[in-house]
Amino acid sequence: MPSNATQNSLVLPMLGLLVEEPAHGYDITTRLRQRYGHLSVTRSTVTSLLKTLEKACLISSRLPERVGNRPPRTAYELTSAGLADFRHRVEAGVRDTVAASVDFVMAVAYVGVLPIDQAASILDGRADRLDQELAALSGLPDGDVLEVHMLEVAYWRTIVAAEAAWIRNLVRRIRSHEISWPAQQTDQHRSAEA
Repeated sequence: MPSNATQNSLVLPMLGLLVEEPAHGYDITTRLRQRYGHLSVTRSTVTSLLKTLEKACLISSRLPERVGNRPPRTAYELTSAGLADFRHRVEAGVRDTVAASVDFVMAVAYVGVLPIDQAASILDGRADRLDQELAALSGLPDGDVLEVHMLEVAYWRTIVAAEAAWIRNLVRRIRSHEISWPAQQTDQHRSAEA
């Protein structure tokens, strides 16, 4: 675990679940396991992170409530600082993480929290960066080396090219409004609301 627990890779999806609705630790643990089977999720880690996030004022706890025969449980909800932090984490994750990383997957899972135009722009920038990485990979000398000794380069070229193509298609779908967006936060819609 990072020395600063708020940098734990579970924080972004935990905040994302709290954007959807307030929840108690058991519920968050269960939903994380259901949605993100590739993440290592334990109830004790989630409980510790909830306490850390509360101390950082990113979430707040509600008074414990009893549901049915179950013991009282404390539900948590996102604070306005938590929502701002979550948006920042999503933006940075989409923009700055390495290709084919779990951090990118977690960030893009919640890209809908950003205004649509901002999300499309950040994704476009990522695709441009991946295209530059692909160009650099294409410039690697491989003529003097047996192909079997350069398989990882060919593999990485394929991965980077596939992610760039997927992102370009996603941006096209976002801009054409083929993908529904929460609150449709485009410049046009903001102007219409004013």
